[in-house]
Amino acid sequence: MIHFDNITPYNQYTESCTRFEGEVKMKIGMFTMGYMRLPLERAFKDAARFGYDGIEIWGGRPHAYPFDLKVGRIQEIKELSSKYNLPIIGYTPETNMYPYNMMIGSEAMRRESLDYIKLSMDMAKEMGAGFTLISAAHAGYETTRQEYWPRLIKNLKELAGHAESIGLDLVLEPLTQYESNVVVTCNDLITALNEVGSERLVGMCDICPPFCNHEPIMTYFEKLGSRLRHLHIIDSDGHSDTHMMPGDGSIPLR
Repeated sequence: MIHFDNITPYNQYTESCTRFEGEVKMKIGMFTMGYMRLPLERAFKDAARFGYDGIEIWGGRPHAYPFDLKVGRIQEIKELSSKYNLPIIGYTPETNMYPYNMMIGSEAMRRESLDYIKLSMDMAKEMGAGFTLISAAHAGYETTRQEYWPRLIKNLKELAGHAESIGLDLVLEPLTQYESNVVVTCNDLITALNEVGSERLVGMCDICPPFCNHEPIMTYFEKLGSRLRHLHIIDSDGHSDTHMMPGDGSIPLR
């Protein structure tokens, strides 16, 4: 269905796929995170000017922080979408950095993070987005897999339940090993999806993590099949979580 990109030095493509009678249909579009130091309308303007098919909204300030959306800013997002005739395909709240990380801290911290993601999902639904995209951030160096994995599944089951109740897809993104120690490979992603068992919880592939992991990118297509909902197509140096413009890194994109 959709593939997004932006034109700034943080150029990033995102892509959502929908299967029609055995074929995979993709469209190209823009992820607004690279415009964080510019007005959000600039992203819409550029996306329309370059012929992109849609927008993936980054959920940080000053653009589309969910608490700001809740008190009225969401109307501005809808107006921009209508003005530039660009559907909002997805909404991606910030879940990897301070202050929200569902994988660390006390029960109160976990609850606050889940409530934040649920609000983000509600805002995504209201703005007409097809999905909310999240990731499992770092669980801490001293936390074992036996400790953090049950917490992950508990979190995802609750969030998937909310996704089911509001009719919205929840997309789980693997990260590089430089960003997280929880869901970093295709197998991690598949295990999480299988253990949660919700049709509303699906996967995606930002091609930086598999490249850094020396993991074939096509593994995601082969193993996930119809559960591959979305792509971020960027470039990478292969040894950091840096996202680069296609052609500036080491991924053989041609």
